[in-house]
Amino acid sequence: MMPSLRGQVALITGGGRGLGEAIGRRLARDGAHVYLLDARESCHDVARQIGCEGGAARGIVADLTDASAAERAVAEVAGQAGRLDVLVNNAGIDVTAPVDAIDVASWDRVLAVNLRAPFILSRAAMRHMGESGGGAIVNIASTASRRAWANASAYHASKWGLLGLSHALHVEGRERNVRVSAIIAGGMRTPFLLDRFPDIDEETLQDPANVAEAVRFVLCQPPGTVIPEMLVLPARETSWP
Repeated sequence: MMPSLRGQVALITGGGRGLGEAIGRRLARDGAHVYLLDARESCHDVARQIGCEGGAARGIVADLTDASAAERAVAEVAGQAGRLDVLVNNAGIDVTAPVDAIDVASWDRVLAVNLRAPFILSRAAMRHMGESGGGAIVNIASTASRRAWANASAYHASKWGLLGLSHALHVEGRERNVRVSAIIAGGMRTPFLLDRFPDIDEETLQDPANVAEAVRFVLCQPPGTVIPEMLVLPARETSWP
């Protein structure tokens, strides 16, 4: 029988919709107390819905491009709950434009949300986890960390960087009993894709709830075992080499 998350405290970025919402709901069903961090007020609505379903959740609104706000969010969770057991770096944005058309401000924002924020959050979380005996960090890296397509240079740079950061954290986390995993997720039926590409064939995408199950799986490994990297693809994804 796999270990349970009951009673653990989890901070999930991008928790106001899409995959972040699905992860929050799944971990809450397993008994975790989830904090949903998002730039959107919708994180409060998701938290209320989870509460109505019998789970424990709270929304936190913060702009992850603000390093101080990201650090405060970790401190707030650890201070209120008295601990922080799980951090899921899920929040991500993209700007669809050719490399010679994307402006520097847009490039910087994508890297700030997708790569710098996970670094800041993980650094703060590892300090708390190390002091309390351990924990787990899950980074949502995307198949964009393994292959490339046109008009997404900033996104690719951020996700390749996040995968590298995740493996570096995995090495450093060993000494603090912090297990670090990267989930390389293929296309999902979430607003991240559906809002930007309305003509996309949804049958080629996976349910974000399936990826949330993968997150739970890596978090529930027995003591002494870690899954540093997991690839989770839609069965009908055709663009993978």
